Amino acid sequence: METSQKQAFKAISLATEKAALMGVDANIAILDTTGYLKAFSRMDNAFLGSIDIALGKAKTAMLFRMNSEAVGQFLAPEAAAYGMVNTSGGLVGFKGGMPVRSAGEIVAYIGVSGGSPDQDFEIARAGSQL
Repeated sequence: METSQKQAFKAISLATEKAALMGVDANIAILDTTGYLKAFSRMDNAFLGSIDIALGKAKTAMLFRMNSEAVGQFLAPEAAAYGMVNTSGGLVGFKGGMPVRSAGEIVAYIGVSGGSPDQDFEIARAGSQL
């Protein structure tokens, strides 16, 4: 299913609302199902260094159609696939990237960075509930 602009902006809005409630200034990226940027928001005072991390989390989730932290299990030094972190232009294997679903179908991917991994996860989860 193609990601609509309305869906992308709704995901950004939901994530931004959650971030504001949590007191986190976050970068929020929405990729379409083919991995291209559909929408992006950098909240006031969000770290500039977190822009690439948010994009990387969304891209990691898209490439494997799962949460970025689930991919991270394969990236650990003791994992059989260690070194995979260097593929696809770099993978980000901690919390904050996940599929966005509508009617049970993946319509986009969200990546959030700016808080702790647990905070980023909660913000992304809020944005993924269309």
